[in-house]
Formats: sequence, C-alpha cells, structure tokens
Amino acid sequence: MKPYERYRTRKLLLALTAAGGLLLTACSGGAGSSEGGNAADRDISGLPAPAHGDEDSTSEQEDREAAPDHLSTFALDVDTASYDYARRTLADGRLPDPSTVRPEEFVNSFRQDYERPDGDGFSVTVDGARTDDEDWSLVRVGLATRTTERTGERLPAALTFVIDVSGSMAEPGRLDLAQESLSVMTDRLRDDDSVAIVTFSDEAETVLPMTRLDGNRDEIHDVISELDTRDSTNLGAGVETGYETAVEGLREGATNRVVLVSDALANTGDTDADTILERISGERREHGITLFGVGVGSDYGDALMERLADKGDGHTVYVSGTEEARKVFCEQLPRNIDLTARDAKAQVAFDPETVEEFRLVGYDNRRVADEDFRDDRVDGGEVGPGHTVTALYAVRTAPGAEGHLATATVRWLDPDTRDPHEESGDLETDALHDSLRAAPSRFQVTAVAAYFADALRSGDDRYRRLPGAPVPFAELADRARGLASATEDGAVRELAEAIGQADRGRD
Repeated sequence: MKPYERYRTRKLLLALTAAGGLLLTACSGGAGSSEGGNAADRDISGLPAPAHGDEDSTSEQEDREAAPDHLSTFALDVDTASYDYARRTLADGRLPDPSTVRPEEFVNSFRQDYERPDGDGFSVTVDGARTDDEDWSLVRVGLATRTTERTGERLPAALTFVIDVSGSMAEPGRLDLAQESLSVMTDRLRDDDSVAIVTFSDEAETVLPMTRLDGNRDEIHDVISELDTRDSTNLGAGVETGYETAVEGLREGATNRVVLVSDALANTGDTDADTILERISGERREHGITLFGVGVGSDYGDALMERLADKGDGHTVYVSGTEEARKVFCEQLPRNIDLTARDAKAQVAFDPETVEEFRLVGYDNRRVADEDFRDDRVDGGEVGPGHTVTALYAVRTAPGAEGHLATATVRWLDPDTRDPHEESGDLETDALHDSLRAAPSRFQVTAVAAYFADALRSGDDRYRRLPGAPVPFAELADRARGLASATEDGAVRELAEAIGQADRGRD
C-alpha cells in the first residue's frame, strides 16, 4: 500500500472511531465516564498540530494532516553536558562511553542564527539540505527565544546552591573550581538577589539560609571559602535539603532555583533519580522551583545528573576548567535566571505524500507520545531567554516528491499564568538546499556536530549511520576546521580539535 493510501485509510478509521466515541459518550449519560477522556478527544490529540491561530479544520489543513506514524513529538532540551563531558574525556586521551553521548546536546552546544521573536515565546525556523545518499535529506527545526539585553529586565533571583563536599570532590577541578566560580558570581549578582548554600556528603546541611546580597557579600564569601571535603556522597539528601531550604527562603516575585554542583557519583542514601525526584515533587509542582545541574570531575555520574535535570524541570551543563566555570556561573546563570517557557514541547508533522521515512537525531530520553502534545499535564522542557533549541532529522523523501514536506509546531506554557501558546513553521521540498555544502555555515556546523555524535555512538548497534556522514573522522575534522575558519567561531574550532582527538584515539 502506498504511503498516501495508508494515510487515507488511517484518516477514515480515525473518523469512524471518533463517531463511535461520540455515540458511546451520548449513551453513557455525561462526562467523567472514561478515565482517559472521550474517544473524540483522543483522536483529535493524535492528529498533528494545526497552523498557529487556526484551530478550525479547513480542507487545506485536512489535506496536510499526517497519519500518526508521520508525527514526531519531544520535550525541548537545552542541556549541553554530554558534549562538554565528551570533550573532557577526549582531552584525557579516552573515547567517551557511547551511553554518555546524546546527539541533541552536541547539536545544541553551538550558536545559531535563527530569527528571534519580537516578544515572549518562540520563533520557528525549518530548513534542510539534500545529502549524497539518494532521496535522503537532513532537516533542521530551530526554535529561538528573545534575548534579554538589559540585566535589569529580569526578576530578582533566589538561588539555593547545593554543593557536593564528598571525598571525591577533593580532586583538583571539582570543589576548588566551584568555590572560585561561586566567589566571582557573588560579586556579580545584583543587590536584590539572594543566595542560600547547602552542602552534602554522607549528610546534608544548610550552611547559609536564604540571604540578600546587599550588605552581605562578605558573609557569603566566608561561607564559600570554608567549604571542605569529607566522607561519602548522599546526593539524594543534598537535593532534598536543598529544596527544603529553597522553600523556606522562597521569595514571591522572584525566580527561585536550585543549583546542584556535583560529580554525581552518589554512593549512599538514595541513588536513583526517580526516587530522589519523588521526594521533592511537592516543592517542584507547588512552587515551580527549577533545577540547574552543574557537573564536574573527570569521573562523572552523567546519567544521574542528566535525569535529575530533565525530570526536575531544568537543565544541566558540565564544566572542566576555570574559563568554562566562570562562563556558566558568571554569564549563563545570571543571564538565564528567568524562564521564557515552561513544559515546552515540539511536534513535527511530516507530509505522508512526500516523506517515506524519517528519524529524529537524539532526544532519546525526551520523546513524548504524540497524543500528549497538547496535554499540558505531561512534562516538557523549561527554556529561558536567549536560548536556541535545535532538532535534526534524517528524512527520506519519495522519489521526485514535490510540495509540502513538514510542519513544526512548538507549544509552551507562560511561566507566570500557565496559559498555553503555540507557534509553527513550514518547509517545502523546493526550499531544500541542493547539498550540505550549499547550506548556510551554521546548518553545516549542526550537521558536523550530529555526525560526530553519531560516530562516537557507532559502537552501539541500536544506532544507524546518518545519511551523508563522512566515514573517517579525519574527513569530518577537515570539514569542522573549514567551518571554524568560515565562522571565525572558537567553539567550532574546539569541535574540530575534539574530532581530531577522537581520530587519534581510534588508532
């Protein structure tokens, strides 16, 4: 059966199911008779997102509706820890464990030139380029939030720092790095900001309750300088005490956030992310306190930190040196204290008459059921001002296909009112660039970062090679070096160096 025939058949079945659901609802005598909602609601949620601002079904929209297997839905993710930890591992002369390589975090580690929205919310950019593999293209979905140019625009911050002081943090580049960065950040935060400090080893302790910066910087510096390592790592107790301290010092009209600094090598108490998160679920849901994870150390519990951040309504980064740490604590954290969007999700509807196959690169831990796209009870991602989020797809089009290729829609909740909003963007087949080398340089950087992550995961048979991927690392490194010169971007130069190190590590 041809793709469009499968699509028409499914559409007919959906209509029949919806009609049956309506009959059953009428016979049941009212709402609340079905735990999951009525059949009509379930069927509607399985369809792709309509164009922004048009909830009505038009003939044109119906023609573009994709069958459920032509939908891709995921929670937004702005984490970058996987890429930075891979760079640290490669610099130490080792290849990263494939299980720690998350391609979306490689892709999202680089600056993009997406158009920014005029107001709050997102802009949506959808573009693509054909590859050397027949009928295969790479399609990029880019989302961007408005930057906050003046620091005075943001709300005051109430930051609870949860600092790992276990024995493993004594290694150079762990606690000492955190102390130096926190000290510099203390001088750069505003007078109307507040900080609290919780430490944990085998037990957790609040060493500084929520304290305003104004007039108290010397006291905060003293607490930071006196931090010292001891005993084992009860990360669960640290997170729980951190959230309790954040609630005790909760400031109305401020952005309340927990910042966890750890190598995440939990070895006592609760060591399971889901169990830890369950213990703080009330604080997260009632007060909207988000989690920002900062990973440190050559030996690092990547999986635990990543899951804590993803499920804890936040994101995670990894730092290995003074320059990176200062950038995170003194630039990124103060600039991105505010939130632009809560529970943000994206759904991409590929047109079944032009697309025969697609796969999302990465986001393995962020997939969302298609029917849950508009269910605002289902967890999404938290995104701040000035962020970009990129998703890359490998797409196989039907031979000679022309016309509409995909519609990407992002849905998010206003951080204050929790009102839902949506924005969409489209891509036509004639807008695809003829080759990757003909695509804009930032698109090419995205492709190289994805190819690099894909190659590092190649030891895992679950993953398939991306179309158009250069087989040898050396060729990929050459491409990255060329892009570093074209963009004059130091981050792309570091990417080229990392690929070169991976090439030498394979010898």
